[in-house]
Amino acid sequence: MEQHGHECVGFCEIDKFARESYKAIHNTEGEEEWHDITKVSDEHIRSLRGRVDVICGGFPCQAFSVAGKRGGFDDARGTLFFEIARIANILKPRYLFLENVKGLLNHNSGATFEVILRTLDELGYDAEWQVLNSKNFGVPQNRERVFIVGYLRNGSTRKVFPVRRNDEQINGVQGQSTNTITARYEAGGSGSYVIEGKQHAQKEVRAVLTPEREEKRQNGRRFKEDGEPMFTLTSQDRHGIAIKEATKQGYKDAYPGDSVNLSLPNSETRRGRVGERIANTLDTGCQQGTVTEELKIRKLTPKECFRLQGFPDSAFAKAAEVNSNSQLYKQAGNSVTVNVISAIAERI
Repeated sequence: MEQHGHECVGFCEIDKFARESYKAIHNTEGEEEWHDITKVSDEHIRSLRGRVDVICGGFPCQAFSVAGKRGGFDDARGTLFFEIARIANILKPRYLFLENVKGLLNHNSGATFEVILRTLDELGYDAEWQVLNSKNFGVPQNRERVFIVGYLRNGSTRKVFPVRRNDEQINGVQGQSTNTITARYEAGGSGSYVIEGKQHAQKEVRAVLTPEREEKRQNGRRFKEDGEPMFTLTSQDRHGIAIKEATKQGYKDAYPGDSVNLSLPNSETRRGRVGERIANTLDTGCQQGTVTEELKIRKLTPKECFRLQGFPDSAFAKAAEVNSNSQLYKQAGNSVTVNVISAIAERI
């Protein structure tokens, strides 16, 4: 946000380790610092009246994520959305800028998202939202998140969404697919909302064992047994590692530069464990590795995880001075992708 002219006047973070990284990366002197938002009084919040134009919030996603139990508003973490609503009701900023997992849209057959939209409506905000994937914003991470912008009614009407990025040259690979879902919700009538979706044609870049010889017999095209020497690597041939997947084939080849999901390696139901030149969505435990040129799998480093979220190395270095690797992995998984936020902030 600051990259595009906004000035931070305060922040709230309950995790003490995340606070340490945040304060190390940013100059927070003179800013309001809150910890547990449920313990911040209305009177204290009221002291910021007239100073706040935008509330930015990523209310906890575990309650709505397919990775969790999807408890929604029955989960204490999910109810923190209403803390954002409480602050908005007191401060009445011009904009609300919110983020969550894509699963928020269909949780409880859409009833949860309807509650959110109706709550914003009652507070005097019209809303629009869009699902954006980090891989379309210059970082090699497949990470879909829904971003919501609320507009104080009778104020600015200039729309932020849809945010678009050229899908022809992303991460040096042509033909990445783009799945854009945009929507809007405005008061009046039945209070319904409209979803507009567009799926661009997907072009696939697939490596073959020997270029231009797909139809010809290729001797030695088989998996090596344990203990056998590896095939000789040449400039034409590609050799990878077979990663177990719950597919008809039973495996997927992973090549140097590909990512591999390392969690539950012997699962009989996991699939999509290999990312072709792209990382899967980062989580708080960083159960991802990458295939090296020596055809070994190594775990991603904390610095690589920060890079996958768009942070410069200078920011990581500051965070690494005050936190352990386990906390840095967790913070990268919980973060938003800087590049995506920057693209939206520029339009705000």
